[in-house]
Amino acid sequence: MRGIAGARAQQGRQILPAIRTYAQTAGRAIAQARRMHIGVPEPVDHPAARRQPGLILFGAEQGFAGAYPERVLDVAANDFADAHVFLVGARSVALARERGLALAWQTSLPSRVAELSGLAIALLDALSEYLARAGAVPVTMVYPFWTPGQGLKIIHRKLLPLDAETVPATGSGPVPLSNLPAAKLLEKLVQEYVFAQLCEAAAEAFAAENEARMATMAAAKTHIDGKLAALQLEERLTRQSEITAEVVELAAGARFRIHRR
Repeated sequence: MRGIAGARAQQGRQILPAIRTYAQTAGRAIAQARRMHIGVPEPVDHPAARRQPGLILFGAEQGFAGAYPERVLDVAANDFADAHVFLVGARSVALARERGLALAWQTSLPSRVAELSGLAIALLDALSEYLARAGAVPVTMVYPFWTPGQGLKIIHRKLLPLDAETVPATGSGPVPLSNLPAAKLLEKLVQEYVFAQLCEAAAEAFAAENEARMATMAAAKTHIDGKLAALQLEERLTRQSEITAEVVELAAGARFRIHRR
């Protein structure tokens, strides 16, 4: 199990550079598209729904990962009451239900790296459906991040609305040519950028869960080894006491026979 977790964690780390490059490319495309001086159409206002921002939470799929599943929920617990929650990870879903936390949407965290893009697509579809009803509500991602030697920390990242400082309208030269209306082009590029952010968070969560599992299993092995050493020492001491008692009994019996003669 430890070897499988290690291999999966490594696979998750290996795809992160490509995902980040993809996100940077989408970000540069958005920056160039913004130079057309045409923004995305104003969103439909839904005042009643604006009280529920979106919260995308990447949790744990399985157990035996120490306190990792609980820590993710602990960090985001205060946001559950007011948010429309998209929760990823079967183990975290079960824990959330035990705590009585309300979930609007839930799914499993895939066990294979190749399936993470499918998870991001499903999340993007669910998010788009919610935003179509709720309007331009803010959306935040919460996901685990594992640093070798330092362990787990929880990342909060604003996903929407897109921060203009993240993709400023920069660049020189002619304005890019496009066969799409500028507003439509920008909308599509924003979807690509959000998709890349979801893929990155999913990959980080995938790697972090397996790293946490490796750390838990290593700690368990250390504990078992220590317990085994203590039991072996106790066994030797007990055996030594038994041998000493046998020797004392034999010596006492020999002295008794000598005195009888």
